[in-house]
Amino acid sequence: MADISDKYKDNVRGKFYVDHQCIDCDLCQETAPDNFKRNENKGHSFVYKQPTSKAEKERCDDAKSGCPVDAIGDNGG
Repeated sequence: MADISDKYKDNVRGKFYVDHQCIDCDLCQETAPDNFKRNENKGHSFVYKQPTSKAEKERCDDAKSGCPVDAIGDNGG
């Protein structure tokens, strides 16, 4: 389970975030490319845009449920 106190500072403020458990597998970027990006210098994903439509939210939910290390949280503020 993702830990909000351990989230990357790259994440934009909002419900979804990626924490330090990320293994840089790219699944979230493939699932929700409008919302997740890779930090090329540090080798991890992060939320660069919170979902603004139902379809984007569903893709973010899919990315969260598919994350192999549970590094995506949806309890951010």
